[in-house]
Amino acid sequence: MANSKNIVHQYFKKELEGTKILVKVNPIHLTGTELTVTGEGSEMRDLEFDTEIFEDLKADGFEEVNAIEFNLYLAGLL
Repeated sequence: MANSKNIVHQYFKKELEGTKILVKVNPIHLTGTELTVTGEGSEMRDLEFDTEIFEDLKADGFEEVNAIEFNLYLAGLL
């Protein structure tokens, strides 16, 4: 089993109607975090994915972003 410190997570973002949805995917364990950011604040939830997650994200209009953007929103700095 891969050590979680050695896993390179992948990050995705989608914007719609003033809401940003950012997703962090652990491609080894197929788990992740979804962060929904609105003008009123943010909400975070942990997720489990199936093997089709990358195709699903692309089909839903998510674009790949970098870890810095996800983590700035997570920390409430953006």
